[in-house]
Amino acid sequence: MPYERTDSSIVLKHPNGSSAEILFYGATVVSWKSASPSGGDLKERLFVSSKSPRDGSKPIRGGIPVVFPIFGPPTKPEHARMPQHGFARSTVWKWEELVMDNESGVSVRLILEPTAEIEAVFPHKFVIAYVVTLAGHQLSTDFHLRNKEDKPLAFQVLLHTYYAVEAAKNVRITPLKGLTYINKVKNAAEEIEERDAVDVLQFTDSVYKSASKEYEIDTGVDKLSLKSRELNDVVVWNPGPEAGSKIADMEDGGWERYVCVEPGAASYFIEVEGGKRWVGGQTISIL
Repeated sequence: MPYERTDSSIVLKHPNGSSAEILFYGATVVSWKSASPSGGDLKERLFVSSKSPRDGSKPIRGGIPVVFPIFGPPTKPEHARMPQHGFARSTVWKWEELVMDNESGVSVRLILEPTAEIEAVFPHKFVIAYVVTLAGHQLSTDFHLRNKEDKPLAFQVLLHTYYAVEAAKNVRITPLKGLTYINKVKNAAEEIEERDAVDVLQFTDSVYKSASKEYEIDTGVDKLSLKSRELNDVVVWNPGPEAGSKIADMEDGGWERYVCVEPGAASYFIEVEGGKRWVGGQTISIL
């Protein structure tokens, strides 16, 4: 079977052995196992903290949480009642359908529409279709939003991807040199990236603006290609040992085992006209 569905999750399966698991809670991808194109054993490509609860009490710490309709804490008065990073990652999404099942891969779609709880903090009419596609050595996550109102809808969205890597030692991200970034470690000061390859050897929380939409993550073992669509920013985050130890649902030393490279609209708001659609997403490939 191309997928297995339970009350809480969906597991996608590829004939070459690759797999991906998506929770209905938050539409969070919590596992992606794939070998390299050159062969070898299957390897878990995403990090999820062993201390992260899966009972719906709080968003998953790891995988690929969906950040919507705000990034970070609320900055506008109309968003004041929302939690940090919005509500998408802490709401149960609905199964819609199997989109694709062929030799290229398997793809499924989940749906999010306003609930009473959402309407209380975000009084807008919309529908989001989240499409997750597993190919042999590739994973895509695509976010389709339709504005069901007759007036513009403004939002932020970000795919908060935790890559399983030895962050403290080897990881390097390119090409970011020359970009302006918001350094959230330094009170949101704007700086110019001067490094040829960005590491996370110290506490890093950087929002790169007007980025290339194509990036390479060198893990020191293999390389990953990240291509984003209609998402002009990319966030690089790793809390390091001091800040990382203060995250309640992070396992001991967890900061050493991941880096977040997150395409999104984080420094700006996307505006969709009434009745219109917007589509953005990412494709991660193992090189």
